[in-house]
Amino acid sequence: MKHVFFRSILLLAYAGACTLAVAANPLSVHILDLQSGQPTPGVTVTLEQKKGDDWKQLSSAVTNAQGRIAAMYPVDAPMQAGDYRIVFQTGEHYARLKQETFFPEIPVQFHVEKTDQHYHIPLLLSPFGFSTYRGN
Repeated sequence: MKHVFFRSILLLAYAGACTLAVAANPLSVHILDLQSGQPTPGVTVTLEQKKGDDWKQLSSAVTNAQGRIAAMYPVDAPMQAGDYRIVFQTGEHYARLKQETFFPEIPVQFHVEKTDQHYHIPLLLSPFGFSTYRGN
């Protein structure tokens, strides 16, 4: 009886993990201010998808207190293969700090082939430079 009980718990845990993996949003972002070493809250970020020669906005959100947006992709649609662009409105962050910046807006274009994976785009930010990469 004990064996059946523990087996049931393991199956429930596995099912829960699978549900979370399927339900998780396929795209997240994070901004870290390298000058202060702190997360960058309050920055508007938009997601766009390339359609022909034009860009169509899919979503927009604002970074939280940890500088993150955990669910950037629209929740009512599965991610499609194609070209995307994340646009970080970093000028508003530096305007709040009353600090000059060379990059008031940072567009990051990327291509998605595997729609069953999670894509994380971190932005390492300073007033006169930035770096990004595909995280997980």
